[in-house]
Amino acid sequence: MPEKQSLRYPLILVPGLLGFISLLGYHYWYGIVRLLARHGAKAIPVLVSPVHSTEERGEQLLARIDAVLASTGAAKVHLLGHSQGALTARYAAAKRPDLVASVTSVAGPNHGSELGDFLQSNARPGSWRERVVSALLQAFVWLTTVLEVGYRGPKLPFDTAAAQHSLTTEGVALFNQRYPQGLPHTWGGEGDEVVNGVYYYSWSGTLQPGITNRGGNLLDGPNVACRLFARTFTREVGQCDGMVGRYSSHLGKVIGDNYPLDHFDIVNQSFGLVGKGADPLRLFAEHVERLAAAEA
Repeated sequence: MPEKQSLRYPLILVPGLLGFISLLGYHYWYGIVRLLARHGAKAIPVLVSPVHSTEERGEQLLARIDAVLASTGAAKVHLLGHSQGALTARYAAAKRPDLVASVTSVAGPNHGSELGDFLQSNARPGSWRERVVSALLQAFVWLTTVLEVGYRGPKLPFDTAAAQHSLTTEGVALFNQRYPQGLPHTWGGEGDEVVNGVYYYSWSGTLQPGITNRGGNLLDGPNVACRLFARTFTREVGQCDGMVGRYSSHLGKVIGDNYPLDHFDIVNQSFGLVGKGADPLRLFAEHVERLAAAEA
């Protein structure tokens, strides 16, 4: 029997920095698209520039939204973004709230990333460190472009400096001045749940010794990287997922900000290897019900 469609509008999944759709069958949203389908959501992963400014990525997302609306006949879409994908979704919703039913930020650096600040201060534009970082990013993007089997659109632009600035505390502060929808009124608080007819939600995780460094994460290289990256944090030391701070992630209605999930676990990477007892897929399944209730 066909799966029940509990969501009226399609759910567009927006990846973060260095994002992709599917690399030779390995999905960015590992196991999530099928899970969402089983719970009645038409989930559509899209690709925008893996390395670029939030605004450029946001303009590309607006084009993806138009294409999804044209192909599905829907009047609006739900947007769910991971990491920089959350900022990208916020941009699109601010520009065209008439086309967006909701924005969900999953581990989004909605007040900037302290890791981004660290890289900005230690790999300044024009320095040899910046050239090394840029070369590594370009090599990674080239490799993912070769391996990408889920995207068949035109070649996407690339700008390392713009991407780096977009994720710093300073860069996001400037972004927030222009697009404040859903932002908390106080640090660590919640923002308005509904702005211009668009619902705003967020959730995120933190590194938790004894949980996030056990289970499947014992075999997960990105988890080790997150634990190393966490050492760059000073304001939210001990309260981050390795790349984004707990309170920096807040947007709109905060579903939760202390799940035992690192920055990759929260979208079920890599291959579903997560910490002991962690269940990121449950958060997505529950969110479909939340979005369906908001549509009613």
